[in-house]
Amino acid sequence: MSASELDEVAQVPDGFPGQRLRVLPRPLVAEALRAPVTRHLLVTDVGYFPRARHHGRSRRSCPEHILIVCTSGAGECVLEGTRHEVRAGEVLVIPAGAAHRYRADPDDPWTIWWVHLTGREADDLVAGTRATIEAPVFRLAEVTRAASLVDSILRRMETDETMTSLSAASGLGWALVTALAADGRPRHGSGRVDPIPEVVAHIRDHVSEHLSVPDLAALAGWSTSHFSAVFRRATGYGVLEYQTRLRMSIARTLLDTTDRTIASIAAEVGYADGLYFSRQFRRIHQVSPSQYRSRDRSVTETRRRAD
Repeated sequence: MSASELDEVAQVPDGFPGQRLRVLPRPLVAEALRAPVTRHLLVTDVGYFPRARHHGRSRRSCPEHILIVCTSGAGECVLEGTRHEVRAGEVLVIPAGAAHRYRADPDDPWTIWWVHLTGREADDLVAGTRATIEAPVFRLAEVTRAASLVDSILRRMETDETMTSLSAASGLGWALVTALAADGRPRHGSGRVDPIPEVVAHIRDHVSEHLSVPDLAALAGWSTSHFSAVFRRATGYGVLEYQTRLRMSIARTLLDTTDRTIASIAAEVGYADGLYFSRQFRRIHQVSPSQYRSRDRSVTETRRRAD
């Protein structure tokens, strides 16, 4: 459907079998935005529309950020004049103030869980999802997790409109947005899902193996230079440094939770040379593996004596 055709979709009233919906009165929104907790992040509207045939909305702007989690079916959105498809397992993020129109697919209408968010921290939190006007749709690693969080928000707001419930919904809203930031897999211009999370999972699953940057780039389907640049932007580290830090994190856990020798732990995380492992551990943690283990155990023993 073209943007012009979407613009002509009749706006139908809410009303879908099994729907759930809560919208705060605007005076209560104003009051909540002055309260200590909810002024930082406030859920103003939340709902669940199953198989929402003929569902559509058109707004010149909205004062809140809108997050729409699609769990089945499909829909589409025109955001600032550009059309975007929304499919099952994806989330649509519409920034506050953006002109938009959206609707359910007429043949396979979407089932959606949605929230409106505002507050002092809302802009920064939503920006953390990396959604943009140009690329507002993300695939989710765990769409059921996001839907469950919206369900929890809705259940809390269905209870009543006290500040206690609104504060609880605020905390859940915070959890929702940070989960989207962690689990979201943004599309690229071609519509392809970002391969970086799959590459990261591959590194974790093969942490003890030598994984070259060209091999990982080939797994992502990119050139080595492009892959390296995108990986650094996504994780904050170069590929090899990310792998080293992951290995050191696993080694730290093994030092904390087992009595295994340092040599066996080094081998577990991919280091045949125990001395090189120790140098890398010290570089990351500022202490040697043996110092780390003895320091941790001395603290534990002190606590035991205190008890």
